[in-house]
Amino acid sequence: MRQIVLDTETTGLDPSRGHRIIEIGCVELINRRLTGNNYHQYILPDREIDAGAIEVHGITNEFLADKPRYPDIAADFIEYVKGAELIIHNAPFDAGFLNAEFVSMDKKNPITIESLCRITDTLKMARTLHPGQKNSLDALCKRYEVDNSSRALHGALLDSEILADVYLAMTGGQTGLFEDRLGVSKMGDDATRIRRLDADRPRLPIVGPTEEELAEHRAWIAKMDEDQEDKTLWTRLGL
Repeated sequence: MRQIVLDTETTGLDPSRGHRIIEIGCVELINRRLTGNNYHQYILPDREIDAGAIEVHGITNEFLADKPRYPDIAADFIEYVKGAELIIHNAPFDAGFLNAEFVSMDKKNPITIESLCRITDTLKMARTLHPGQKNSLDALCKRYEVDNSSRALHGALLDSEILADVYLAMTGGQTGLFEDRLGVSKMGDDATRIRRLDADRPRLPIVGPTEEELAEHRAWIAKMDEDQEDKTLWTRLGL
Protein backbone atom coordinates (compact mmCIF):
# COMPACT_ATOMS: atom_id res chain seq x y z
CA MET A 1 0.00 0.00 0.00
CA ARG A 2 1.66 3.22 -1.18
CA GLN A 3 0.46 6.52 0.26
CA ILE A 4 1.79 10.00 -0.38
CA VAL A 5 1.22 12.73 2.20
CA LEU A 6 1.10 15.96 0.19
CA ASP A 7 1.03 19.68 0.85
CA THR A 8 1.45 22.77 -1.34
CA GLU A 9 2.22 26.43 -0.80
CA THR A 10 0.76 28.99 -3.18
CA THR A 11 0.84 32.64 -4.23
CA GLY A 12 -2.67 33.16 -2.83
CA LEU A 13 -5.93 31.46 -2.03
CA ASP A 14 -7.81 31.14 -5.33
CA PRO A 15 -6.54 29.41 -8.49
CA SER A 16 -9.49 30.84 -10.45
CA ARG A 17 -7.93 34.30 -9.92
CA GLY A 18 -4.62 33.19 -11.37
CA HIS A 19 -2.87 32.13 -8.19
CA ARG A 20 -0.23 29.43 -8.63
CA ILE A 21 1.63 26.72 -6.75
CA ILE A 22 5.10 27.72 -5.56
CA GLU A 23 6.05 24.66 -3.47
CA ILE A 24 5.12 20.98 -3.40
CA GLY A 25 6.17 18.71 -0.54
CA CYS A 26 5.45 14.98 -0.37
CA VAL A 27 6.27 12.20 2.11
CA GLU A 28 6.02 8.56 1.07
CA LEU A 29 4.45 5.83 3.22
CA ILE A 30 4.54 2.19 2.19
CA ASN A 31 2.44 -0.14 4.33
CA ARG A 32 2.12 2.78 6.77
CA ARG A 33 5.89 3.10 7.18
CA LEU A 34 7.89 6.22 6.33
CA THR A 35 10.37 5.33 3.59
CA GLY A 36 12.40 8.54 3.29
CA ASN A 37 11.62 8.66 -0.44
CA ASN A 38 10.24 12.19 -0.31
CA TYR A 39 9.52 14.72 -3.04
CA HIS A 40 10.17 18.45 -2.64
CA GLN A 41 10.12 21.17 -5.27
CA TYR A 42 9.96 24.97 -5.36
CA ILE A 43 8.29 26.43 -8.47
CA LEU A 44 8.50 29.77 -10.28
CA PRO A 45 4.89 31.00 -10.56
CA ASP A 46 5.34 33.84 -13.11
CA ARG A 47 3.28 36.15 -10.93
CA GLU A 48 3.67 38.10 -7.71
CA ILE A 49 3.02 36.38 -4.38
CA ASP A 50 0.37 38.03 -2.22
CA ALA A 51 1.78 39.75 0.85
CA GLY A 52 -0.59 37.77 3.07
CA ALA A 53 0.68 34.51 1.61
CA ILE A 54 4.31 35.49 2.27
CA GLU A 55 3.40 36.10 5.92
CA VAL A 56 2.12 32.51 6.10
CA HIS A 57 4.92 30.60 4.35
CA GLY A 58 7.79 33.09 4.10
CA ILE A 59 8.56 32.29 0.44
CA THR A 60 9.42 35.42 -1.54
CA ASN A 61 9.40 36.32 -5.22
CA GLU A 62 13.18 36.80 -5.09
CA PHE A 63 13.74 33.33 -3.66
CA LEU A 64 11.79 31.72 -6.52
CA ALA A 65 13.49 33.69 -9.31
CA ASP A 66 15.78 30.83 -10.37
CA LYS A 67 13.36 27.94 -9.75
CA PRO A 68 11.80 25.83 -12.55
CA ARG A 69 8.28 26.42 -13.83
CA TYR A 70 5.50 23.87 -13.28
CA PRO A 71 5.62 22.36 -16.80
CA ASP A 72 9.32 21.66 -16.24
CA ILE A 73 8.66 19.55 -13.13
CA ALA A 74 5.24 18.09 -13.97
CA ALA A 75 6.48 14.82 -15.49
CA ASP A 76 8.63 13.98 -12.46
CA PHE A 77 5.82 14.92 -10.08
CA ILE A 78 3.27 12.80 -11.95
CA GLU A 79 5.67 9.84 -12.00
CA TYR A 80 6.15 10.18 -8.24
CA VAL A 81 2.45 10.31 -7.24
CA LYS A 82 0.78 8.22 -9.96
CA GLY A 83 -1.21 5.31 -8.57
CA ALA A 84 -0.71 6.25 -4.92
CA GLU A 85 -3.29 7.32 -2.37
CA LEU A 86 -2.79 11.01 -1.60
CA ILE A 87 -3.24 12.06 2.03
CA ILE A 88 -4.01 15.81 2.11
CA HIS A 89 -5.31 18.14 4.82
CA ASN A 90 -8.13 20.17 3.24
CA ALA A 91 -7.75 18.27 -0.03
CA PRO A 92 -10.05 20.45 -2.20
CA PHE A 93 -7.61 23.36 -1.80
CA ASP A 94 -4.46 21.50 -2.93
CA ALA A 95 -6.26 19.42 -5.55
CA GLY A 96 -7.83 22.56 -6.99
CA PHE A 97 -4.43 24.19 -7.41
CA LEU A 98 -2.85 21.05 -8.90
CA ASN A 99 -5.69 20.73 -11.40
CA ALA A 100 -5.38 24.42 -12.32
CA GLU A 101 -1.69 23.83 -13.08
CA PHE A 102 -2.59 20.88 -15.32
CA VAL A 103 -5.14 23.07 -17.14
CA SER A 104 -2.48 25.72 -17.71
CA MET A 105 -0.36 23.06 -19.44
CA ASP A 106 -3.12 21.63 -21.64
CA LYS A 107 -6.37 23.59 -21.77
CA LYS A 108 -8.08 21.20 -24.22
CA ASN A 109 -7.34 17.87 -22.57
CA PRO A 110 -6.01 18.49 -19.06
CA ILE A 111 -5.39 15.62 -16.71
CA THR A 112 -6.65 15.81 -13.12
CA ILE A 113 -4.98 14.75 -9.92
CA GLU A 114 -8.07 12.61 -9.22
CA SER A 115 -7.38 10.62 -12.38
CA LEU A 116 -3.86 9.87 -11.14
CA CYS A 117 -4.51 9.14 -7.47
CA ARG A 118 -7.13 8.31 -4.89
CA ILE A 119 -7.43 11.19 -2.42
CA THR A 120 -8.07 11.06 1.32
CA ASP A 121 -8.87 14.34 3.08
CA THR A 122 -7.61 14.32 6.68
CA LEU A 123 -9.59 17.48 7.48
CA LYS A 124 -12.83 15.69 6.55
CA MET A 125 -11.67 12.66 8.52
CA ALA A 126 -10.86 14.80 11.58
CA ARG A 127 -14.24 16.54 11.46
CA THR A 128 -15.90 13.13 11.56
CA LEU A 129 -13.73 11.94 14.45
CA HIS A 130 -13.87 15.24 16.39
CA PRO A 131 -17.11 17.07 15.50
CA GLY A 132 -17.41 20.61 16.78
CA GLN A 133 -13.72 20.89 17.62
CA LYS A 134 -10.82 22.69 16.00
CA ASN A 135 -9.28 20.45 13.36
CA SER A 136 -6.47 22.54 11.92
CA LEU A 137 -3.13 20.79 11.57
CA ASP A 138 -1.83 22.62 14.66
CA ALA A 139 -4.92 21.59 16.66
CA LEU A 140 -4.50 17.96 15.59
CA CYS A 141 -0.83 18.05 16.56
CA LYS A 142 -1.83 19.12 20.05
CA ARG A 143 -4.60 16.51 20.25
CA TYR A 144 -2.40 13.64 19.10
CA GLU A 145 0.78 14.90 20.81
CA VAL A 146 2.71 15.35 17.57
CA ASP A 147 5.69 17.69 17.87
CA ASN A 148 5.23 20.72 15.60
CA SER A 149 7.62 23.03 17.44
CA SER A 150 9.65 23.59 14.24
CA ARG A 151 6.58 24.97 12.43
CA ALA A 152 7.15 28.72 12.84
CA LEU A 153 6.06 29.17 9.21
CA HIS A 154 4.13 26.90 6.87
CA GLY A 155 6.27 24.83 4.51
CA ALA A 156 5.04 22.14 2.15
CA LEU A 157 7.59 19.45 3.05
CA LEU A 158 7.58 20.19 6.78
CA ASP A 159 3.77 20.22 6.88
CA SER A 160 3.69 16.92 4.97
CA GLU A 161 6.05 15.34 7.49
CA ILE A 162 3.91 16.60 10.38
CA LEU A 163 0.68 15.50 8.68
CA ALA A 164 2.14 12.02 8.14
CA ASP A 165 2.64 11.68 11.90
CA VAL A 166 -0.86 13.03 12.57
CA TYR A 167 -2.44 10.71 9.99
CA LEU A 168 -0.73 7.64 11.45
CA ALA A 169 -1.87 8.65 14.93
CA MET A 170 -5.44 9.28 13.75
CA THR A 171 -5.64 5.90 12.04
CA GLY A 172 -4.00 3.70 14.62
CA GLY A 173 -0.25 4.23 14.37
CA GLN A 174 2.41 2.51 12.31
CA THR A 175 2.59 -1.20 11.58
CA GLY A 176 3.87 -3.89 13.90
CA LEU A 177 7.13 -4.20 15.78
CA PHE A 178 8.41 -7.12 13.72
CA GLU A 179 8.15 -5.48 10.31
CA ASP A 180 10.87 -3.87 8.28
CA ARG A 181 10.66 -0.30 6.93
CA LEU A 182 8.53 -1.47 3.98
CA GLY A 183 6.08 -3.32 6.21
CA VAL A 184 7.33 -6.84 5.36
CA SER A 185 7.34 -9.30 8.25
CA LYS A 186 10.76 -10.39 9.46
CA MET A 187 9.35 -13.46 11.24
CA GLY A 188 7.95 -15.38 8.27
CA ASP A 189 4.40 -16.49 7.54
CA ASP A 190 3.95 -17.98 11.04
CA ALA A 191 4.13 -14.46 12.51
CA THR A 192 0.54 -13.74 11.45
CA ARG A 193 -0.93 -16.95 12.88
CA ILE A 194 -2.86 -16.96 16.14
CA ARG A 195 -0.97 -18.79 18.86
CA ARG A 196 -2.78 -20.25 21.88
CA LEU A 197 -1.21 -20.09 25.34
CA ASP A 198 -0.27 -23.37 26.98
CA ALA A 199 -3.00 -24.70 29.26
CA ASP A 200 -0.62 -25.03 32.21
CA ARG A 201 0.66 -21.49 31.88
CA PRO A 202 0.05 -19.59 35.16
CA ARG A 203 -2.89 -17.21 35.10
CA LEU A 204 -2.28 -13.50 35.50
CA PRO A 205 -3.42 -12.16 38.87
CA ILE A 206 -6.61 -10.07 38.97
CA VAL A 207 -6.16 -6.98 41.11
CA GLY A 208 -9.42 -5.52 42.40
CA PRO A 209 -10.07 -2.01 43.73
CA THR A 210 -9.48 -1.17 47.36
CA GLU A 211 -12.30 -0.05 49.64
CA GLU A 212 -10.90 3.49 49.48
CA GLU A 213 -10.95 3.43 45.68
CA LEU A 214 -14.52 2.07 45.66
CA ALA A 215 -15.62 4.84 48.01
CA GLU A 216 -14.05 7.50 45.77
CA HIS A 217 -15.77 5.92 42.76
CA ARG A 218 -19.19 5.96 44.46
CA ALA A 219 -18.71 9.61 45.47
CA TRP A 220 -17.76 10.54 41.90
CA ILE A 221 -20.86 8.76 40.51
CA ALA A 222 -23.09 10.46 43.10
CA LYS A 223 -21.70 13.86 42.06
CA MET A 224 -22.40 13.08 38.40
CA ASP A 225 -25.98 12.03 39.28
CA GLU A 226 -26.51 15.40 40.98
CA ASP A 227 -25.31 17.33 37.94
CA GLN A 228 -27.66 15.76 35.38
CA GLU A 229 -31.33 14.84 35.09
CA ASP A 230 -30.88 11.18 34.15
CA LYS A 231 -29.03 8.77 36.36
CA THR A 232 -25.68 7.59 35.06
CA LEU A 233 -25.33 4.16 33.51
CA TRP A 234 -23.26 3.05 36.52
CA THR A 235 -26.13 3.89 38.88
CA ARG A 236 -28.74 2.21 36.68
CA LEU A 237 -26.64 -0.94 36.54
CA GLY A 238 -25.94 -0.83 40.25
CA LEU A 239 -22.17 -0.56 39.77
